[in-house]
Amino acid sequence: MNFKYLFPLLFLFSCAQNENKLSSQNDNFSLNKESNEIEAEKEANSNKELKLSTSESKVKFSSKKDTLKASSYVGLDNLTDIQSLDPTILIDLKYASTDNFMKQQLYFDIDKVYLQKDVAERIVKVQAYLKSIRSDLTLLIYDGVRPLSVQKAMWKALDTIPVKDRVKFVSNPASGSIHNYGAAIDLTLAYKNGKALDMGAGYDDIREIAYPKLEAAFLANGELTSQQVENRKLLRKVMKSQGFSNIPTEWWHFNACSRAQAKIKYKILQ
Repeated sequence: MNFKYLFPLLFLFSCAQNENKLSSQNDNFSLNKESNEIEAEKEANSNKELKLSTSESKVKFSSKKDTLKASSYVGLDNLTDIQSLDPTILIDLKYASTDNFMKQQLYFDIDKVYLQKDVAERIVKVQAYLKSIRSDLTLLIYDGVRPLSVQKAMWKALDTIPVKDRVKFVSNPASGSIHNYGAAIDLTLAYKNGKALDMGAGYDDIREIAYPKLEAAFLANGELTSQQVENRKLLRKVMKSQGFSNIPTEWWHFNACSRAQAKIKYKILQ
């Protein structure tokens, strides 16, 4: 990833992180009466948001100090935590950490993988099928529902990339990502100790080597091994057993339905 595309948003997140550090430092020092009253008022506001301005617009993210609650996003309480149905499914929520293509934490109020209930139930069946054919493996999920506000921030951060190229790895928030409805999932296969299988390209890798549609070419020129391709095929096999469809440019992304169907069946998470 060329990080020059990410500079505006990285700056904004740095601002937010610096403010949190300052707030933490204030807690360690004696404050006068007026400061104490201000701090108490801030702590009492459980829905506090940091207003971060870009060059022409404002993006809101919840403060890291806020408690992680499903109620932070309207409608999240109606979704299903996948591990509440099957705790053997492993989770590594990438956007709740800095281990993602933006190198910034994007989720402060989501620390579990949430999906529509019927979608989550299908994932549980995928896990059961995987265990029946490879008892040494498990699903490892990277992302489930994604708030539209986060989608907008990702889109804007890459605004120097032409739209026709940007949509290959970040859905235009104007149309809405199926992730925003809780009907898409990013995942891989892993051993039970959490070690992910080698897919030949990492999660959120925007290089063409991550494209399922180009696997044959990369296998032919030696950039992908036969084992890496077989690992991808196994992931697609188990996901397709429950009707999930892969997309041509990301080996990790699977949709439970089309965007049109998602709009009819589900509500978008703002």
